[in-house]
Amino acid sequence: MQRREFITLIGGAAVGWPLGAHAQQTDRVRRIGVLIGLAATDADGQARVGAFLQGLQEFGWAVGRNVRIDTRWSAGSDDDTRKYAAELVALAPDVIVASGGSTVGQVLSTTRTVPIVFVIVPDPVGAGFVDNLARPGGNITGFMSYEYGMGAKWVELLKQIAPGVMRVAVIRDPAITAGTGQFGAIQSVAPSLGVEVSPISARDAPEIERAIAAFARSSNGGLVVTQSALTAVHRDLIVTLAARYKLPAVYFQRSFVAGGGLVSYGPDFVDQYRRAATYVDRILKGEKPADLPVQAPTKYELVINLKTARALGLAVPPSVLGRADEVIE
Repeated sequence: MQRREFITLIGGAAVGWPLGAHAQQTDRVRRIGVLIGLAATDADGQARVGAFLQGLQEFGWAVGRNVRIDTRWSAGSDDDTRKYAAELVALAPDVIVASGGSTVGQVLSTTRTVPIVFVIVPDPVGAGFVDNLARPGGNITGFMSYEYGMGAKWVELLKQIAPGVMRVAVIRDPAITAGTGQFGAIQSVAPSLGVEVSPISARDAPEIERAIAAFARSSNGGLVVTQSALTAVHRDLIVTLAARYKLPAVYFQRSFVAGGGLVSYGPDFVDQYRRAATYVDRILKGEKPADLPVQAPTKYELVINLKTARALGLAVPPSVLGRADEVIE
């Protein structure tokens, strides 16, 4: 797919795709709503939707011929998430794809009848989205990002790369269940690793900047950045602040490290969107979300930025380098 064609597919507030002569050749054009917590200009978001569209094409769904995609980007705004969830439901789609816990919660509170496929949601049972993983029940199923125990791995990784870290600031969104859950998991393992943890709320950029600056006034500090739409939206700011205050940091996805962060460990989110197309296809062909089990990630990525490590004066242990899926020089 050419870049220009790709941007056309996912750009703007939409796709509110014009249905031309090709669409009229089919008996029925199916409609899919997509709600994403990132900005429309976010490269990660574009890659994820591109993978979803490619997945649909593998099952014979083509935009403008037999399917229409309506995409909304809320950029971490609760108000926009509520508004766009209502907009998409009002369009009476055949299925809605929603990304992230806060986004899924808004869509689910707006409709209990339109089928929903979620992606990148930690602990969907604990969040109350599904009854259980094997038999979700209701109108929703999807792909979880990880269990909260992942938080322990983040702190362990931080200590392996920066053993001098004694204090860890955990950047999270306190307004979502996952924000509390991820912090709780990290807090429970911290004493055994000899670190003291404290939360930093990610509600907006000024709050993040003030909190990290205050945390950095004392020595031996490091950061763990947990998964949320808000931490993703403020990705560049967080990476910049970690570099400014020379704080070793572990992130939940690769894009932070590609942008200059130290290390990340987490699922391949692009792969989750590609896999979501399989469930959307099955729902469009008559299956019910309640009967489709929630699936765990199949791919995890450990990514290390050696340039950033050198800037921080850190020597990444060979045992960690040997496990890396990608090393950025």
